Amino acid sequence: MSTPAWLQLAAFLALLLALAWPLARAIDAVMAGRFALGRRIEAPLWRLAGVQPERESGWLRYALGLLVFNGLGVLAVYALQRLQHVLPLNPQGFGAVTPDSAFNTAISFMSNTNWQGYGGESTMSYLTQMLGLTVQNFLSAATGIVVVIALVRGFSRHSVKSIGNVWVDLTRATLWVLLPLSLVLAVFFAGQGVIQNFSPYTPVHTLEVAADGAATQTLAMGPVASQLAIKMVGTNGGGFFNANSAHPFENPTAVTNFVQMLAIFLIPAALCFVFGRMVGDRRQGWAVLAAMTVLFVAFVVAATTFEHQGNPVLAALGADQATSALQSGGNMEGKEVRFGINASSLFAVITTAASCGAVIAMHDSFTPLGGMVPLVLMQLGEVVFGGVGAGLYGMLVFAIMAVFIAGLMIGRTPAYLGKKIEAHEMRMVSIAILVTPLLVLIGAAVAVMTEAGRAGIQDPGAHGLTEVLYALSSAANNNGSAFAGLSANTPFYNVLLGLAMVFGRFGVIVPVLAMAGSLAAKQRASATDGTLPTHGPLFVALLIGTVLLVGLLNYVPALALGPVAEHLMLWAR
Repeated sequence: MSTPAWLQLAAFLALLLALAWPLARAIDAVMAGRFALGRRIEAPLWRLAGVQPERESGWLRYALGLLVFNGLGVLAVYALQRLQHVLPLNPQGFGAVTPDSAFNTAISFMSNTNWQGYGGESTMSYLTQMLGLTVQNFLSAATGIVVVIALVRGFSRHSVKSIGNVWVDLTRATLWVLLPLSLVLAVFFAGQGVIQNFSPYTPVHTLEVAADGAATQTLAMGPVASQLAIKMVGTNGGGFFNANSAHPFENPTAVTNFVQMLAIFLIPAALCFVFGRMVGDRRQGWAVLAAMTVLFVAFVVAATTFEHQGNPVLAALGADQATSALQSGGNMEGKEVRFGINASSLFAVITTAASCGAVIAMHDSFTPLGGMVPLVLMQLGEVVFGGVGAGLYGMLVFAIMAVFIAGLMIGRTPAYLGKKIEAHEMRMVSIAILVTPLLVLIGAAVAVMTEAGRAGIQDPGAHGLTEVLYALSSAANNNGSAFAGLSANTPFYNVLLGLAMVFGRFGVIVPVLAMAGSLAAKQRASATDGTLPTHGPLFVALLIGTVLLVGLLNYVPALALGPVAEHLMLWAR
């Protein structure tokens, strides 16, 4: 990478660390109920809702509460889309969203995936965007936070059968973590030029006459800044506009672009420190954060390097002066020219590492190996920082797998943070790790074997397979970004991807909560001379190796037939 790229990455990581540390203290206090002002404000809410905050539950009741809560969210968002033509705040008179698209979108925003098979400014009314999509941005992010808090309680408690009160946890995560951060960010974004209004779409006169003779262009309006803030801080990624964060009304300057990248990683990084605080050993949080950071930096270097190398076909024709000039700046196809290759590559890695899905460049236009980087990040299970909450509980699943492997190698009963890892925990770990590869690979196989699935593929051959593989990886791992070459807004893909999103979300959450309940019931043993330290460089290396080996091994054949084959074919021309 060039010096500017390294400086950009260093500035990003330094600011992220400086912001995440104090935020972690606040999150720890809020979720533990030590925020005095919050308790006074919460009390009437508990009485109104009939919630007993001191009454905690076991993992099964906790999981059922989340399932019911999110299921009601799906129904509400589906109804808003189907009825938006008769509801207010619809100045453009948009009709009802089709049943299959409404089904897909409702599941997408409930599961923190925010996959969008539609154009926001040409499909959704202001009311649907605010009351449906933006609200679900908050609630899906809160769901991820409370799941990881419940899992960490399982490690920090002993000989108890409860892991918390789901309604209290959801309220605190939303009210005292997500809302304040989103409010600050929304005001900042509006001050930087992100629009926030209820105006009708505005026609403007253009400087040039278009090919069809038109001399005007219609500019979409709307309450964008408020949705943009929680879109980023909640690692949601669903854009108000079809162009997402490449749209100047949603990302007007280099400053907003940098802040959006920081916002994506802010809570996932802070939760690593929360983890260390809650288990009583801050070194544990640093170890997990170190593993995430090493993987993140490696992927940023890879993506930036591949994009600066440019298209291999054009590089092979470098003897031609005009062709050489096209490659002098690297592969700029599909990039936002305001930000260039360095920022575009960094954003692509951040958004797919963190389960966000917002984009400022078309990943479909990346070089074959450059496009493979965000694909691999999703296939690792979204654990390199990952989504809000989801990234940490995914990484802790790999940490349990790592200590289990280490225990097998040295012939000792594996333990993590003083809790013995036994058969039940390993069954839950296996389910959590294997559910998404099964959804991705089986779903991709169904798509390429059926006429309805093949009909949506834009490009033949290896690139077309990559488009399908990317879509299923994005859906099952709850990322939401797209390769953009796949026509996915069809009944077939809306249903297929919708099922992948819901099972990819709760197929991991339920076993994680079951693990939390099992761990909370165990005694916490003291470390001995034979205990594997889980806070040093050795464990960080073991954890990284486990993520790469276990998380990626399932996908190697598919990757070989997709981006790797495409790269080799381009170089062979």
